[in-house]
Amino acid sequence: MTERKPPGMTYESWIDKQVREATERGEFDNLQGAGKPIPPGAADEDSWLRGYLKREGASADALLPESIVLRRERERMPETVRDMVSEKEVRAAVTDLNDRIVQWLRMPSGPYVPIGPLKVDEVVENWRAEREAARAARRPVPPPPSDPEPAERPWWRRIFGR
Repeated sequence: MTERKPPGMTYESWIDKQVREATERGEFDNLQGAGKPIPPGAADEDSWLRGYLKREGASADALLPESIVLRRERERMPETVRDMVSEKEVRAAVTDLNDRIVQWLRMPSGPYVPIGPLKVDEVVENWRAEREAARAARRPVPPPPSDPEPAERPWWRRIFGR
């Protein structure tokens, strides 16, 4: 649209005029995708957003309210700390999440979702227990003891044949 709407004309009639003139000039001929079917899901109003997230490889968590994101992070904490190497890393990750939870609790926004800080020592203990279980699973299992060799019979059984 190169010109402005004339003051006495309604928007609808002015837009119709612009489209008609563009059609007469052939500006809608040979457009990309002309004659092709509309992609599935295009009627859904959020399909463009899903397509964008899929193309960019992004998570939809960024679109969620902060309370729900914090709740999900709290629930996923055991998986998050599982691959951490040191207790210091685990404590730092849990402390960071707890700080964000407390900050949200002070000034809640969005839908209220009941959420509270994690107990750092419990998470560390669970992390230690999982590591110990994983180490135990990797340790070679000693072979079961073989049957002991039969001991020599006592002298009285040899003499009396018992």
